[in-house]
Amino acid sequence: MRTTTPNTPHIRGRWRRAGSAAAATAALLVAGLGTAAHATAATATTTHEVSAKAIAAQVAKAHVQYEKADCGATPKKGFAACDALRVTGGTTAFMEKQAALKGVTPKTVKPNAASDSPTGYGPSDLQSAYGLASAAASNGSGETVAIVDAYDDPNAAADLATYRSYYGLSACTTANGCFKKVSQTGSTTSLPTADSGWAGEESLDLDMVSATCPNCNILLVEAKSASDANLGTAVNEAVKLGAKFVSNSYGGSESSSDTTYDTSYYKHAGVAITASAGDEAYGAEYPAGSRYVTAVGGTALKTSSTSRGWTESVWKTSSTEGTGSGCSAYDAKPTWQTDTSCTKRMIADVSAVADPATGVSVYDSYGDDGTGWNTYGGTSASSPIIASVYALAGTPGSSDYPAEYPYAAAGTSALNDVTSGNNGSCSTSYYCTAKSGYDGPTGWGTPEGTDAFTG
Repeated sequence: MRTTTPNTPHIRGRWRRAGSAAAATAALLVAGLGTAAHATAATATTTHEVSAKAIAAQVAKAHVQYEKADCGATPKKGFAACDALRVTGGTTAFMEKQAALKGVTPKTVKPNAASDSPTGYGPSDLQSAYGLASAAASNGSGETVAIVDAYDDPNAAADLATYRSYYGLSACTTANGCFKKVSQTGSTTSLPTADSGWAGEESLDLDMVSATCPNCNILLVEAKSASDANLGTAVNEAVKLGAKFVSNSYGGSESSSDTTYDTSYYKHAGVAITASAGDEAYGAEYPAGSRYVTAVGGTALKTSSTSRGWTESVWKTSSTEGTGSGCSAYDAKPTWQTDTSCTKRMIADVSAVADPATGVSVYDSYGDDGTGWNTYGGTSASSPIIASVYALAGTPGSSDYPAEYPYAAAGTSALNDVTSGNNGSCSTSYYCTAKSGYDGPTGWGTPEGTDAFTG
């Protein structure tokens, strides 16, 4: 990536107070407390008995520590790193809310310790936040979302089954044809070397597809290494195998080779290809800089008392950690991108949740870096979410490059405009600072339904 990752974990700040008992109760329900398959009516009854003041007092204590996943070290030239951050300690706001409902002392996430239940957002949360509940229930059958990562996750199928079973989602297995894992050559038996860091990334990606488009088929394509060439080859294999939606949760420094990679690996008409904008705050990376992909930025997603029930701002933890954005140094500007200060490709196009402090639940059992339920963030979460929204919206036009679709819906209710926060300092304000309309860190905003993701 562009800069060296700090050795010390970061601590995120406080969550917003609910304005009334009713708002607090609604926020709790939206946050997914009681939406898991095994939640009880007794929990729902208890919810109404907890005052807004008590909930706010608990939530105000929430803080977590997190670190870059083992697949996220600064890569050498010609290689990429994953864009995943894993919570390693502290107490999430989700956990504080659960504790307040039960009237008990909040538990904590401990480094390298398994959790017996989720500590981050689940499917109902994401579907609620992005107006996708109806589409998630009805759409996606017959569509395939491909996940491209490096190395093998031996437990991918089993961990996917655990995640889906917990949240009451239909089974997605190799046996029923819903899930398939292949190498970059398409082999189902000759797979890359296993890697626990990338396994966590793969679990994150698979779970985000499941959460957003539970009826979709999932294709996991594992590159034999994290080189740009091998990852690009895996993208080509995903398209060859029929995927019309491909998520790439990785990136590296831009280079003069990017335009060659564009035509060799990412130029696929009729396929929605998404790429993470990066986790190292302001600055451009590749393949998010490709004009043939949808560059996906990251937000902090919190419950609120608004009619939407959620609020978002630019994700930023520090000057070296937050969503990426910026003006590409090499890639030409696509005709549908019309911001005036950047003469080349501008990052990002759209965004979704990425802040680990408001992160998503993931189940991963391979390796010793936090087996069991984890909370993850980073733009590795936002990329597969957006790829899955494209899948809910339907198959792209055969000659289209779907990165342009959100631009046709710019400024409409089909996108939640993110207008607060920044990911650093820049000479051109919108490159790094949220504003009304288009900005670099969040693009045109986050999904509100699927209308912005169809031609």
